[in-house]
Amino acid sequence: MPTLDDISTFLQKGRANEVRANVQKALDEGISAKAILEDGLMAGMNIIGGKFKRNEVYVPEVLIAARAMNAGLEPLKPHLASAGVKAKGVVVIGTVKGDLHDIGKNLVKMMMEGAGLEVHDLGVDVSADKFAAAAKEHGADIVCCSALLTTTMTEMKNVVENVKSSGIRDKVLIMVGGAPITDSFCKAIGADIYSPDAASAAEAAVEACLKSA
Repeated sequence: MPTLDDISTFLQKGRANEVRANVQKALDEGISAKAILEDGLMAGMNIIGGKFKRNEVYVPEVLIAARAMNAGLEPLKPHLASAGVKAKGVVVIGTVKGDLHDIGKNLVKMMMEGAGLEVHDLGVDVSADKFAAAAKEHGADIVCCSALLTTTMTEMKNVVENVKSSGIRDKVLIMVGGAPITDSFCKAIGADIYSPDAASAAEAAVEACLKSA
């Protein structure tokens, strides 16, 4: 279907106005909101995610593509809601307490949204109790913690403990990532998922949500 291919292609090029226009055109042609989302917008972001993992595109291209996706979602959201199209899962994301870095977190958020997840961004310098409270409030499937400093990565253990003491540990998976984080650190603090990059994080989150659905 040319219109959906056009949406995907324009999204990959970061051409927000064309993405928005083609989403509206597809709606006017009677194409379902679900098809536009999955075969147009998400298809384009998946290609960008794959290229990002292979170092064929870099952070600026991902950010521009994500902006184009958001432009396409504007006219689409009301139709998705009325069609009863639900997110694949709910994620709460933030950079841990004491850490003000947000580029990596923002990339992960954008890739997760591009993969069809509902993401609640808590920002930077987020305390462990705020992560737990937000997970409870939004009925999150995954709490996603980012840290770029070795001095703040230990805060992730506090997040795990806080989620546990909040009584929702059996309902919520905890994902960790950032430059100093490793899979062995993830296991050592009792978290569930480690991801080395934004595209892998989105894939792992979708997979985990589908398993628990």
